[in-house]
Amino acid sequence: MKSSRIKGFYKLSVEERLNKVAEFSGLSEEEKNLIYNTSSLSIDVADRMIENVIGTFELPFGIATNFLIDGRDYLIPMVIEEPSVVAAASNSARMARVKGGFTTSYSGSTMIGQIQVTKLQNPYAAKFEIYSHKDEIIEKANEQDPVLIELGGGCKDVKARVIETTRGQMLIVHLIVDVKDAMGANAVNTMCEAVAPLIERITKGRVYLRIISNLATYRLARAKAVFDKEAIGGEEVVDGILEAYAFAKADPFRCATHNKGIMNGIDAVVIATGNDFRAIEAGAHAYAAINGYKPLTTYEKNEDGDLVGTIELPMAVGIVGGATTVNPLSKIALKILGIKTAEELARIIAAVGLAQNFAALRALATEGIQRGHMELHARNIAMMVGAVGDEIDKVVEVLVREKKVRMDRAKEVLEEIRS
Repeated sequence: MKSSRIKGFYKLSVEERLNKVAEFSGLSEEEKNLIYNTSSLSIDVADRMIENVIGTFELPFGIATNFLIDGRDYLIPMVIEEPSVVAAASNSARMARVKGGFTTSYSGSTMIGQIQVTKLQNPYAAKFEIYSHKDEIIEKANEQDPVLIELGGGCKDVKARVIETTRGQMLIVHLIVDVKDAMGANAVNTMCEAVAPLIERITKGRVYLRIISNLATYRLARAKAVFDKEAIGGEEVVDGILEAYAFAKADPFRCATHNKGIMNGIDAVVIATGNDFRAIEAGAHAYAAINGYKPLTTYEKNEDGDLVGTIELPMAVGIVGGATTVNPLSKIALKILGIKTAEELARIIAAVGLAQNFAALRALATEGIQRGHMELHARNIAMMVGAVGDEIDKVVEVLVREKKVRMDRAKEVLEEIRS
C-alpha cells in the first residue's frame, strides 16, 4: 500500500524527491521532465526558496499597456492564468488616459508588529507601564536592525490596547516600524521577538504571539481616475456602473466578487514582482471588513457626467529582500516597471486594481462579463482538446460564433477541421 510517510524526504536531492513522487503517483518520464526542466528559475535556487522542491511551476507572464500614472507612462508586468485580465487592465488604462490617467498617493512604509500579553491581573495598569517604558522598548527593537536604522527606518512608536477575548482580557502591544523599501515581515518579526522578554518584565504578564500584522493600516495606497463618459460608452454606461457599485456596497455576496475583481489585477502584479500576494489579499479583505464588508473602490459621477473611481487599500510590498531579489524574473519585472522605491510600486499596484475593477464593472453593466471571457476561454478549450497552430483559431471562431464554449463541441469541431 502506498504511504505518504516518506522518512527524510527533505534530506533527499531534488531528483530523488521527484523520483519518489513519480513512483507514488505513476508519473511518466515526460511528466517528470515537465516538472524538473525549469526555465528562468534554476532548480538550485528553487530548492533554497521553499521546502521539498521537486521542480517549478510556470504561469503566463503578460504586459498591460496604456498606463499613465502620476504623469508617467508604465508597462505593467502581470503573472496570472485567468483569461481577459491583462486585456481588461490595458483597455481600462487606455480609457483613463483621456482625462489624464491615474493619480495616486501613499501613506508611508510603516508596518505593525503585535505582541500579545496574557495572564495580567491589571491589564490597564500594564498598558500604562508600556507607555512609561516606550523609549526603552523602541531602543531594544532598533538594536535588531542597524542597517534599517541607517536607511532612516526602524521602530518609531509603541502603542498598546486592551482587548476582550474568550480567554479573558489581553494587552496587545504594537510596534510601529518604518520598513522603508522592504515588505518588512522579517524585520518586524525579529523586533517583536527581541522585545518580548522586556515586555514581560515590564507588565509581569506572559507573552505568547509576537508577529507582524497584515492589516497594514499605516501603509495605504490610493489611486483615482476620471473616466470620460463618452470614452467609456456614454451616460448609460456611467449609470450602469454606479448601479453595479451600489449593489456591491449593499450586499456582501456581490461585494466579495467585486473585490475579487480588484485583486485579479493586484495579485498579478504582486506575483510578477516577487511579493507576497497572500499577505496583500489578507490585508485587503480585512481592511474591507473593518466597518462591515465593503468595496475597496468607490464610484461617483462628477459635474460633467464623467465617472470618478477611487481605490484605497493596504499595500505592503517591497523591492528588496525575499523573492524580489532571488527570482530573476521578479527582478526583470521591476526593471520593466522602472521603479526605485516600494512606494512607487504600491502606487502602481493600486492604479492597476482600480483599472481592473472598472473593467469588470463596465463589462457587467454593458455586454456582461461572459462575452469578454468567451474568446479567451474558447482558446484554452481548443488547446485542451489538442488543437495546434491555425487549428486553434478555427476552433475558437466556431465556438464563439455558436456560443458553445464546451469541450465536447471543441472536439467535434477539431475532428471536422482535420477530416
